[in-house]
Amino acid sequence: MLTRLRILHAIHDFLPRHQAGSEIYAFNLCRELASRHFVHVLAAEFDPSRRHGTLCWRVHEGIPVIELVNNWETASFADAWRSALIDRRLDQVLQATQPDVLHVHSLLNLSFNLPALAQAHGIPVVATLHDHTLVCPAGGQRLHVTEGTVCDRIDPDRCASCFARSPFQAQMSAAAVGRLAGLAGGRLIEAARLVARRVPRLAAALARGKVARRVAPVLASEVGERLAAVARVFEAVDLFVAPSKAVAQAHQQLGLTAEKVVVSDYGFPVATLRNEPGRPFNGTAGFVPYNGGTGSLPRDSGAALQRCSQEPRHPVRIGFVGTLVHHKGPHLLLEAARYWPGGLFEIEIHGSLNTFPGYSLQLTESADGLPVRFCGAFEPSRSASIYGRFDLLVVPSLWPENSPLVIHEAFLAGVPVAAAATGGIPELITDGVNGVLFEPGSARSLADAVRPLIEDPARLRRLASARPAVKSIEADAREWEQRYEALVSGRRA
Repeated sequence: MLTRLRILHAIHDFLPRHQAGSEIYAFNLCRELASRHFVHVLAAEFDPSRRHGTLCWRVHEGIPVIELVNNWETASFADAWRSALIDRRLDQVLQATQPDVLHVHSLLNLSFNLPALAQAHGIPVVATLHDHTLVCPAGGQRLHVTEGTVCDRIDPDRCASCFARSPFQAQMSAAAVGRLAGLAGGRLIEAARLVARRVPRLAAALARGKVARRVAPVLASEVGERLAAVARVFEAVDLFVAPSKAVAQAHQQLGLTAEKVVVSDYGFPVATLRNEPGRPFNGTAGFVPYNGGTGSLPRDSGAALQRCSQEPRHPVRIGFVGTLVHHKGPHLLLEAARYWPGGLFEIEIHGSLNTFPGYSLQLTESADGLPVRFCGAFEPSRSASIYGRFDLLVVPSLWPENSPLVIHEAFLAGVPVAAAATGGIPELITDGVNGVLFEPGSARSLADAVRPLIEDPARLRRLASARPAVKSIEADAREWEQRYEALVSGRRA
């Protein structure tokens, strides 16, 4: 009989405020495991209205969540990845929950010392490699901000110059200004966030000015110190699970031993995402485009889209789902659309316009004159109905993706995928068989790959019919239970 375990999942942030891929996967896994085990989630949260380092308890859909307030009040670059205060709070969480096993999804916003703290308590540690956050200090995409190139290796000199333009440098700077100004409750930081939402161009200018210079630039030697700490994380974690061979190999090149890594893809709540078989072609008559170029952001609609029926055509409906951020590449989709014949396609972009408002403003302006609708974010429970609207999902990522959740969700919904051939994506898509691949970062390559599908929708149906099977979250949870049991039994012995 399976032993009921106490399992603590640690992640950089969590639902409902944060709904990116790793957060959604972690929640689905926790919900499945909670039917047989005692599950807690430890997550960080940025909240200037609360004191830095505060621990709060809440519940999300039946899952107990321990929230650690991390307002990035750092005295040095090292404090961003290991802080004495944060370490004390994490140790308190371990003592309070007394887990049989710690499952790390991300150490961002927490501490690289968390696995060692668990080890000191005799707690085995497993980790999912969702991305490159552990080794890439500027966000985990291994994409150099200023050069716009993928980092094949981690070079401390290049990392230092990249970090200076990253959101983390700006966050550290804003926190430093708040302390200097002596504003209780972080009101200055909250004001900065309001400016970013309402006037994104002004916020970007301020970030490049005096505010960004409040924190000393990161040195290559400090990046080297961080890499040394990564090696200690590799040592303290008992087992890593990589959803793709690509992300496993990337970490092995940086010192992670092959014996500690298992490649196993994500699981999904299949029943809630799968559409009925024989899904018809989705194209519908006419389209009302969003008229960008006004210099302001439209509100997230997320509601039913307004459509009309003035033309007899049935345009191919192309979808984008994800965070509206540069490395996800939605701007490439808009650039590619300029090459496609008018009247044969329409684009729906699903993602919050408020997460990175400056970039969102660029997108809405780039969409001027195109048949594009910005639909806002949606709750995970609506995934099936959202994907059911698409004839094609486009994943134009610039960075070496791991195993994108959106591709699996599209397969479950019977939707073919056009995606950049980067990271673990080619492990999911066989070009011309169950989808199409294009050159990362090239709008023209994207346009050339998708145009035949727009002009001959029968190809879309053939691609959809060859989509691969997707692992269920139930099967995934059973695999994790076996790993947990093996480690816990070995530690007890």
